[in-house]
Amino acid sequence: MASAFGHAFTAIALGTTFSKNVRSWKFWLLGIICSIFPDADVIGFAFDIPYGSFWGHRGFSHSLLFAMLFGMLVTFLFYRKQFLTRNGALLILYFFLCTASHALLDAMTSGGLGIAFLSPFDTTRYFFPWRPIQVSPIGVENFFSE
Repeated sequence: MASAFGHAFTAIALGTTFSKNVRSWKFWLLGIICSIFPDADVIGFAFDIPYGSFWGHRGFSHSLLFAMLFGMLVTFLFYRKQFLTRNGALLILYFFLCTASHALLDAMTSGGLGIAFLSPFDTTRYFFPWRPIQVSPIGVENFFSE
């Protein structure tokens, strides 16, 4: 299931490819946050934002552009001194991959309207042809139910 847990495990797996001198509690925590953050768009349901809209669930926040911008923002905010260095570029890459992995996993799920990978340039929503992952229910009470 593509849940917060599955997304977090993906960030951990990606992080193990980095040098041990880069990995710290901050590195791990930010990677996990990046991998889960695109689903913050579910707040739109409370504001009557339609699921299929630009700001809707699995819209812009699941795009590759968003993943890049978010990776850069996280690196700038938490690794400012390293931002314009080789190490900063690697951190941007890691946080980008963590954020983008969310959309990749969601595109392999069995439900929803698809992922707007190319938003804002193209708002078409896509799934991968192979969709072996069961969609996670929205809401804590639904997630921990039968």
